[in-house]
Amino acid sequence: MLTVLYGLLGLSIVVLIHELGHFMAARLVGIEVEAFSIGMGPKLFGLSRGGTEWRISTFPLGGYCRMKGEEGFKQALERKLEHIPAEKGSFYGEAAWKRILILLAGPFFNLLFAALLFGIVALVGLRVETLPNRIVLASDYPLLSGQTGGELSPAQAGGLKTGDWIVAIDGKPVKDYSDLQDLVSVNAQKELLFEVERSGTRLFLRLRPRLDKESGQGLIGVYAWAEPLVASVARGSSAAIAGLKPGDYIVELQGEPVKHSIDISSILAKKPERATIRIRRGSELLDFTLVLSYDSASSPLGLSFATITKEERAASVGKAFVQGWVESFEMIGLSVKGLGMLFRGVNLFKAISGPARITYLIGSATQASIASSGTAGLSTILSFLAFLSVSLFIMNLLPIPALDGGQILLSLAEIFRRKPLLTTTIYRFQFIGVAMILLLFFIATFSDILFFSGR
Repeated sequence: MLTVLYGLLGLSIVVLIHELGHFMAARLVGIEVEAFSIGMGPKLFGLSRGGTEWRISTFPLGGYCRMKGEEGFKQALERKLEHIPAEKGSFYGEAAWKRILILLAGPFFNLLFAALLFGIVALVGLRVETLPNRIVLASDYPLLSGQTGGELSPAQAGGLKTGDWIVAIDGKPVKDYSDLQDLVSVNAQKELLFEVERSGTRLFLRLRPRLDKESGQGLIGVYAWAEPLVASVARGSSAAIAGLKPGDYIVELQGEPVKHSIDISSILAKKPERATIRIRRGSELLDFTLVLSYDSASSPLGLSFATITKEERAASVGKAFVQGWVESFEMIGLSVKGLGMLFRGVNLFKAISGPARITYLIGSATQASIASSGTAGLSTILSFLAFLSVSLFIMNLLPIPALDGGQILLSLAEIFRRKPLLTTTIYRFQFIGVAMILLLFFIATFSDILFFSGR
């Protein structure tokens, strides 16, 4: 329930910011706003101020801004009028350029909100738990990766080897594994130049990440190399019962040497009921026997390994503000690239999320951040909302009828024609838009069903 509440709150904030943009632009150009609602559905209560009824509605999901004359289109259809009635102070009664300004204001406020959130995150600082920029080839562990031969992974084809340090990609420095993920994931099917350090020698290798049709991301077939140094032991776990402690270094598991955490995962993939483990504690080598359980979603050992904590923080308020805008435009570029992936064979039911999943993801991210970091997790929450706000900015500017972008097209057509559009023309355009929205809604809903059913 808490997850749902957090999710609804986050999604509602982003939608309300969008509607606030429409409201302020409408008032600026002299178009009357009849109602501004927080929430959707039937009105619970409201009050009138400045010619606008401010409402609280039944369903706490977003809201809406209703301008004077929006019912004019419906009336024109019912009365079979050639044009929508142009009442003074109404949406359709004012010049087309004013309508375009109002329609652009909603997405612009989302962009402004995203830049503000990213700026706050830059000022407060964002902590990221990651691993070194050292890799393990997935093909070396077929039991984990499922790669049993046949086509080579991009990492294999490019000449990477387990133990390589990735220093740079296309001239951009790679300081840790998260940098590697960021650069690879957004460059599917694009040739990249990897600068690699191997046994003290610098190599330059060319790789082309494959497109993962489930996620739309680029993959090369590598894992992160995590040293088997125990960072924490879960209370009541097999490791805790056996006596393992933070600071222990795992040397062997089931008699097999352990170099990194992937060795451990590979051995445990066979699901042994008991595991013999040798660790180094200070100058001593100690042996333990663990009784394993695979019922929990966590590691059957109950161990977590040491990570790298990096913190990014802007040096001043001005730099934070600039960084907020830079990150917003970078996110726009990534999102547009992601939209392009939808036409390259990506599984739509995996790539598109509906309101239910978005609400769940916002709520989960919020709850997890608060649980793990308290108020320090605020940066993660704000980053998530900023990403969602950028997504709303892009989605609403798509030239789809019934969205802001489609309405802008209609207004531009009116400017070029120098006369109002026919009611029937607008109706046909809107009919296509409703069909597209219904199709998108079906895909998103089915995608959510698959997600929540674990498929």
